[in-house]
Amino acid sequence: MLDLKSFLIQQKKQKKIIYPHSKNWFKAFELTPFDKVRVVILGQDPYHGEKQAHGLSFSVPQNIKAPPSLKNIFKEINNDLQIDNKTTDLTPWAKQGVLLLNSVLTVEKNSPASHSNKGWEVFTDKVISLLNQHKKGIVFLLWGAYAQSKSILIDTNKHLILKAVHPSPLSAYRGFFGCKHFSKTNNYLSQPINWKL
Repeated sequence: MLDLKSFLIQQKKQKKIIYPHSKNWFKAFELTPFDKVRVVILGQDPYHGEKQAHGLSFSVPQNIKAPPSLKNIFKEINNDLQIDNKTTDLTPWAKQGVLLLNSVLTVEKNSPASHSNKGWEVFTDKVISLLNQHKKGIVFLLWGAYAQSKSILIDTNKHLILKAVHPSPLSAYRGFFGCKHFSKTNNYLSQPINWKL
């Protein structure tokens, strides 16, 4: 983590614009504390466009246009549960125990994956490992090859893993649409998530 800290300090010194704002780097954990986690939706790194990233995977602030992956998530929720979501801020999910976790928590403006392999993954892998170890009955939604690579950290005797291709327009038609992960999640949980925003 010291390497990560020095990297981020260096980025700031170089006047690089980093998303999300530093006050939101740990927002996912603030909204969904460890003892409240019931579902994990794992993303890769934050949106790199202006005003998009705010510390929750796949989510963008209210009144910001839904990015393509989020549009496809909403399309699948509609197909699966007949829920029509328009709000782009996924905070209500987080408050119900859905940990909206990116594997990398920062990114440089307009430079996707620019903060990969700088130390964030060590931290977020540890979070997944601790959730796996100390909790039972979490649903892990792993969309795309990158997220699915984290399945080695999860004991399927204790938790449910649901896998599909990534919801991006490049792959959504190859198995994300029709995966029914939202109803399957609720069928597994004793107390369902209200996916309506």
